[in-house]
Amino acid sequence: MSLKDQISEEIKAAMKAKDKVRLEAVRSIKKVLIEKESEVKGKGQDALTPEQELEVLMQQAKQRRDSIAQYQQAGREDLAETEKAELAVIEEFLPQQLSDSEVAAIVDEIIAEVNATSPKDMGKVMGPAMERLKGQADGKKVQELVKAKLNQ
Repeated sequence: MSLKDQISEEIKAAMKAKDKVRLEAVRSIKKVLIEKESEVKGKGQDALTPEQELEVLMQQAKQRRDSIAQYQQAGREDLAETEKAELAVIEEFLPQQLSDSEVAAIVDEIIAEVNATSPKDMGKVMGPAMERLKGQADGKKVQELVKAKLNQ
């Protein structure tokens, strides 16, 4: 079952359960999936690939995290809570997130592979790290970890 079909089923279930937050979250995912699909169809592609679907989900999750941070800065905890609830729904469709220690181990491997020794080598590490950790770790966490390890 494609992600789009899965989302359609989730919309039906959320409507039956009268779960407004879940319904809003899955509808926003479906909207972005449809927009992305029409974009790729214009380029001759039949449908979204699983990688493109994952990219859409990661983008949605990142938008929610950014909104949560902005709402908390502005003192709007009510809006931040809504965004957190929607983020939790979106994360259900993402691959299992790795723990900080697992991410650190992968970053250590990559640093050893590319022989990175200083903060100047951050670009050499970030590219392969994000490729290997795509969908399994937040990019900001990875960046902070790489920065900390190269500054030692």
